[in-house]
Amino acid sequence: MNQPTTGTLKVPGATLHYERRGSGPVLLLIPGGAADAGLYAGMADDLAARYTVVSFDPRGLSRSPLDGPLTDQRVDVWSDDAHRLLQVLSPDEDAYVYGSSSGAIVAVDLLARHPERLRRVVVHEPPLLELLDDPAPHRALFAEVRDVFRTDGAGAAMAHFSQALGARPTDRPTELPPEIQEMAPRMHANLPVFLGHMLCPFSSTVPDLDALRRVADRLVPAAGRDSRGQVPLYGPAARLAELLGREVLEFPGGHLGCTEHPKEFGKQLLAALG
Repeated sequence: MNQPTTGTLKVPGATLHYERRGSGPVLLLIPGGAADAGLYAGMADDLAARYTVVSFDPRGLSRSPLDGPLTDQRVDVWSDDAHRLLQVLSPDEDAYVYGSSSGAIVAVDLLARHPERLRRVVVHEPPLLELLDDPAPHRALFAEVRDVFRTDGAGAAMAHFSQALGARPTDRPTELPPEIQEMAPRMHANLPVFLGHMLCPFSSTVPDLDALRRVADRLVPAAGRDSRGQVPLYGPAARLAELLGREVLEFPGGHLGCTEHPKEFGKQLLAALG
């Protein structure tokens, strides 16, 4: 695996750690949940054969410290961080973006607010609950997970979440790629940020559909084949596609397909980016 070059970018309220590989047009990878730049390490080299692949630790996670105390995180602020990264790393050329989960919510917002900077945006399972026909039960579940975290800790909250979503232990390989194993302790340390300050505010975001309709041809709503029965994960991607006159592109695996099947997932992403 090629070692990335690393850098930092000062943004309002935080300092972002980012990693860069390859050459060509910039492809910005936005991680989701408690993950950081390491989420995409399993497929980054394959993508870097065609793109300058940039991944980063979002503010408040891993190696991207906040300047002040941790508060509820905002999608528009994270979107602004991504835009600032693109201004520095791709100042003269439109970029490509891939976002996963909460990172996909950020990517949707980035496209709505800065379409002039983006060539194509692939969003994998953004849990935009307000797009669902009946968001209430899913909103209640996410709030319940946050409350379990506050009373019983991160382990209990994640177990409750997995059980409620119907995840099966056999969904994931027993042996994760070494790069993902290396990220695991950082992810564990990030869980309080995700569960306490991201899960509910991010999933309750309402995307700017009017702005997105104007650039719908640049958006690729995506979901994992194994997520079909998981309404809060697959449902919003399908609804977004329907509202914008697009098709849902299915990827291998489930919500974490990029770690479960990094080679096949990377191949599908390259095809989606055109």
